[in-house]
Amino acid sequence: MARKTGNGSQPQDGMTAKDFGVVFDRFQSTVSRYDCGRFCAPLNNGEPVCCSTDNAIPIVDKTEFELLKGRSDLWHLYKPTDATSRQIVKELHKSCTAIECKGARFCERDNRTMACRAFPFYPYFTREGALVGLATYWGFEDRCWLISNMQVVERDFVQEFIAAYEYIFARDAEELKSMKSQSAYHRRTFSRRNEPIALIGRDGGFFKVLPHSGRIVPLAADKLPQYGAYVSVAAYRRAVKEAGGDAKAAEQTFLQRPPVAGSAKAAAAKAKAPSIS
Repeated sequence: MARKTGNGSQPQDGMTAKDFGVVFDRFQSTVSRYDCGRFCAPLNNGEPVCCSTDNAIPIVDKTEFELLKGRSDLWHLYKPTDATSRQIVKELHKSCTAIECKGARFCERDNRTMACRAFPFYPYFTREGALVGLATYWGFEDRCWLISNMQVVERDFVQEFIAAYEYIFARDAEELKSMKSQSAYHRRTFSRRNEPIALIGRDGGFFKVLPHSGRIVPLAADKLPQYGAYVSVAAYRRAVKEAGGDAKAAEQTFLQRPPVAGSAKAAAAKAKAPSIS
């Protein structure tokens, strides 16, 4: 499938290493002023959920890995450890590869993958094909603190997220197709669960995609969903104890439903629901 170049004329075969360098330079904002890893790590053997291949295997374009290898020794090819991970690697598109970093303690922010920068969010598309905001990879809802606290996401992060993905979509038609499919799969899954999909609007505010109809309506920040260990202090304390951690210490540091990020609150005041469903 032909893909467009930055000037929209000659076909380009996906993202180049140079293209990923542009994305990395432009997408650097921190998702939140909170260190979300400190809340999920006690439930994951001391490692943030998104920094462990036991939970999430980073999948990157081979050209993205090419760029990273030229900038740092942080990343190496991932070696499957069980039948599930072997199947994941086996089914990868020929343009992609699975990689692994040295771990959260050795993180180099400038050399994070696109997947690391965006986690736990993906760009949500309506049935009509409009990119309207950020949705989450719900498979991590029981472990990722951020999925239960979307109100803390900073406005700068949202803007850079959208800009980065639009840059990628202009050059990689397969990635665009993949994210539209991901959005459709999300709608089907949550319709079966009879639950709405929570979104962060691309222009600010919070919304929900209604099950079955796919219609998008506003959602108050204090109505954003919470899951698993993050529904209450008691649930978190219990989960940390079951994971073999210090439940008392965890309770003292845990934040349940912190306030809406200031930058997000200002944007939300001006935001309107997408005009298409």
